[in-house]
Amino acid sequence: MEYSGDEFDVIVVGAGIMGSSTAYQLAKRGQKTLLVEQFDFLHPRGSSHGDSRFIRATYPEDYYQDMVLESSLLWEEAQQQIGYNVYLKSQHLDMGPSDSKKLLSVIATCQKNGLPYQLLQPREVAEKYPGWLDIPENWVGLYIGLGVGGVIKSTKAVSMFQTLAFQEGVTLRDNMEVKNIVKDEVKGGVVVVTTNGDKFWGKKCVVTAGAWMRKLVKTVSGLELPIQPSEVMVCYWRIKEGHEAEFAMGGDFPTFTYSFGDSYIYGLPSFEYPGVIKISLHGGYPCDPDNRAWGSGITMESLKQWIKSSFKGLIDFNSPVSTHSCMYSMTPDEDFVIDFLGGEFGKDVVIGCGFSGHGFKMAPVVGRLLADLAITGEASGVDLKHFRIGRFEDNPKGNVKDY
Repeated sequence: MEYSGDEFDVIVVGAGIMGSSTAYQLAKRGQKTLLVEQFDFLHPRGSSHGDSRFIRATYPEDYYQDMVLESSLLWEEAQQQIGYNVYLKSQHLDMGPSDSKKLLSVIATCQKNGLPYQLLQPREVAEKYPGWLDIPENWVGLYIGLGVGGVIKSTKAVSMFQTLAFQEGVTLRDNMEVKNIVKDEVKGGVVVVTTNGDKFWGKKCVVTAGAWMRKLVKTVSGLELPIQPSEVMVCYWRIKEGHEAEFAMGGDFPTFTYSFGDSYIYGLPSFEYPGVIKISLHGGYPCDPDNRAWGSGITMESLKQWIKSSFKGLIDFNSPVSTHSCMYSMTPDEDFVIDFLGGEFGKDVVIGCGFSGHGFKMAPVVGRLLADLAITGEASGVDLKHFRIGRFEDNPKGNVKDY
């Protein structure tokens, strides 16, 4: 079989945040690495673009909290190496019913890992953030001070890892769609085949194709991964004139979540655009990543009503001033998939997917784990049993969670 250009230790397919972080991790450990992207680098068609993602350590699952804590350190290391910041720290506040199983599990995880927190009653929330929020009497606020929480500048972060990867010697190729990955029966390893006819050989391959993961993996191996792409809408709302400083990054306003039943609202301090604030609903509508509605049919009535009742007229709830379309790709249990593809490929192909909705913040540690699997066949520091493909064989819903 004829190959295009050089041969590689590892080929990474998909150059969003996870693939870019993985390529960087591989190269700095001496692996000759190719990073391939089907669209332009830093394109807006997937799950890694935009101005912000928020980072929080308040998870009901203790395995995520450990990963966030490590990632927080790795974000700082990477930005020190590149020479500019992508990680802005802030306070964080989770709000929910005092008897919520999910919130109680978050508290237990904080206690287990020694993460400092304060449990605020409604009156204390109102005193801490006067003038902008009241929560119901039977609710509480879980407050985390400066330290782990904050905001990641998302597109800038992807660019950072791609730049660091390039500085470490990674070969970057965009506008190169991968149509298949085949096992090399003669010399071992795999051959990555693109739609324009290029073929690249690698000892190993890591696939981080985001919302296209299900399609690509089915083509490559016949395996039907339970990954559902969804289109979501990110919304920005105008702050009442004269009150912009109260919601600004660097002040007292926190990143926050507001969870009740199936509704989950999140927000960030204002910093991306002057005089506006990002407040959005978590979740969206199933979509085909190659045939999206680009926002059509997504309703925001419940979000408008929540902003109206919560912010006492300080934020215009009538209509967002700007909306951005994005994609999630999620498993039924909303846990990641970090595993070997298996089958005829054995440990030669590593897959990472199902990150959308909450994975961006953990990209540095996910990149480390995927690189571990590609290089040594084992991951260090994180128990991957929660992220194995096989969990769906016994239970189509995946990991069982009592909240």
